[in-house]
Amino acid sequence: MKILVLNVDRDNDLGRKAEIRSPIIGRDENIKSAERLALVDPEDSDVNSIIMAISIYDELKKEGKYVEVATICGDIPVGIKSDQKIADQLELVLKRTGADEVILVTDGSEDEYILPIIESRIKIRSVRRVTVKQSRAIEDTYYRIVKLLEDEKIRKQFLLPIALVLIVWSIFALLNMTQAGFGAIILTLGAYLLIRAMKWENIVSIMWEEFKSGFLTGRIFIYTSGIAVLILIASTIYAYNQTISFSPVPTLWHFFVIFTRNIIWGLVGAGLLLVFGRAVDMKVRKRNVWRYWLAPFSLLSFGFLGDGILEVLYRILYGPSANPFQILGSYPSTLMDLIIGILIAIAGVVSYHYVKDVFMVEAEGTGGG
Repeated sequence: MKILVLNVDRDNDLGRKAEIRSPIIGRDENIKSAERLALVDPEDSDVNSIIMAISIYDELKKEGKYVEVATICGDIPVGIKSDQKIADQLELVLKRTGADEVILVTDGSEDEYILPIIESRIKIRSVRRVTVKQSRAIEDTYYRIVKLLEDEKIRKQFLLPIALVLIVWSIFALLNMTQAGFGAIILTLGAYLLIRAMKWENIVSIMWEEFKSGFLTGRIFIYTSGIAVLILIASTIYAYNQTISFSPVPTLWHFFVIFTRNIIWGLVGAGLLLVFGRAVDMKVRKRNVWRYWLAPFSLLSFGFLGDGILEVLYRILYGPSANPFQILGSYPSTLMDLIIGILIAIAGVVSYHYVKDVFMVEAEGTGGG
């Protein structure tokens, strides 16, 4: 019975570093290979593996065993290609040596990938693991991390938050807004954790698929929603800068009033774009577009009323008078905002009932709803 002492270099350090072609069969050839690799990289664990294989070979030879030693290599990008090379070289070595059993020598880091390949072709008599004591813990940790990151679920959970933080931080750093960037990072992570906690992943996934589908089919809502997002981002940055530059330094309540007052028309503009895009898509698809009739009135009314109310709150906080009626009398433009907002809301409600009775009934009657 012939025994083969087999050393396996899965990532082909011998070929990559020492330019040695495998398989390497025989004691003398393996010693030469170990010396060449040691001269190039003395810290490589494959040097120790080859020396261990030769040591086992010598020990069995003294016992009078019929034995041979060989080293086979995979490929630099470990995986299917590498394992196929190991399998091909193993069959070649077995054919040349006529071995009946194998004593496998490894560094222990990738046994789970190597063992099935060997076992499927020849009986493994023993496995000897070579441990470089000063690097074993680090190497084991490295391979554990690599294996975990191969799991798609873990990869998304672990890498996605890091990627979001890096992207947000880089954007604000390029804009020379590092302070605002920190707040944006907290907001981004908070949104991510909220989605995870509330299990809204499916909703976000559906929205993303809708976005991709709309982009590929040329639906205008996708483009208007993209512009709306940019408006919201720009409005948020503008409102934040206006608020932090306010003197004296605002308290939490003051911060809310000033920030909301500066962002409100950005919200209205973004909302109008979204409604416009959706309405156009509905019209193209011959759906009932009149259901969106009330939305622009509501948004504009919200803008004027919100602006007026926040103006009153601002004057109460920073003005000479805390009486809302005196403020409205002193600032006619604020009173006009409130009146315009109320009139727009009334016009929207009245016209909506007319549209509902005439156009929406006709649309439903023709199958357009």
